[in-house]
Amino acid sequence: MRQNQNISTLQAVVTKKTSGSYEVKSDQGTLPCTSKSNGKPEEIIVVGDRVTIGQTTAGWVILQREPRTNWLSRRSAVPMPTARAHEQIFVANVDQLVTVFAAANPAPKWNMLDRYLVAAEAQDVPVLICLTKIDLASTPDGRLNAENQAAVERYRKIGYPVLLTSTFTGFGMEEFRQALKGKLSVLVGKSGVGKSSLLNALEPGLGLRAKAVSALTGKGRHTTSHMEMFDLAAGGSLVDTPGVREFGLWDVDPDDLGYCFPEMRDLIGRCRFGLDCSHNEEPGCVIRKAVTAGQISPERYQSYLTLKDETT
Repeated sequence: MRQNQNISTLQAVVTKKTSGSYEVKSDQGTLPCTSKSNGKPEEIIVVGDRVTIGQTTAGWVILQREPRTNWLSRRSAVPMPTARAHEQIFVANVDQLVTVFAAANPAPKWNMLDRYLVAAEAQDVPVLICLTKIDLASTPDGRLNAENQAAVERYRKIGYPVLLTSTFTGFGMEEFRQALKGKLSVLVGKSGVGKSSLLNALEPGLGLRAKAVSALTGKGRHTTSHMEMFDLAAGGSLVDTPGVREFGLWDVDPDDLGYCFPEMRDLIGRCRFGLDCSHNEEPGCVIRKAVTAGQISPERYQSYLTLKDETT
């Protein structure tokens, strides 16, 4: 996508992507655009991309995508044996990833959270963990039940911020609103965890608008995606993503996976076999010793082993 010097250009941010068309935000407001991309991976445009646009007789056209500071992606689903998986980038240049899990109905799957966290760590994207529906998983005296409380403490110990919310009681909503203020946030979570209710409680109608435009299905190379960035009244923007059953990691080297687990990072290379240790059955493994000593949770260690098997 080379820039044509004979037409006037503007700098803009992609706020909406549909099949073959885009909307961008610029100094001249929101503008509809097409793209001159030929479909090469290095020219794919996603929501959050900073771009140079130019006005032609046919309308505004994206001429060039500027370098990304980060991006979030997952491994595409493979709909048939002859198909090949590929990287599915769904947003770029974000300030934080907000992972949404329900305390109950449905029960949280913490191994799915670990997948999100690894994807974010691989791109140095800060994470906010949001636990919703806490009113459904509280003891009679208002405390979070033991299983969820243990998980909250586990991730807080690692250093991840965990925010407890309830759209039914309003608990934590103001703190959630402040956590999004002034940032570009992307929300991820499985269907049914309460993202729409959370967004509607944040701003009336926001959840319905987000649900109407999110259609990233992940079913193969020719997936049609319709994603949109929404401005928040309190400042900042967010991108909601549709719920997915699976979240496969893309381009995470199994030898580097441990660096995506903050509690393991400083121990890597200190095992008897150094960087050659797989942290599974080798003697003298400091990672396994840290698990036994309670410095690394067994749940997180098991997630590490599972993901390493998948990426090997």
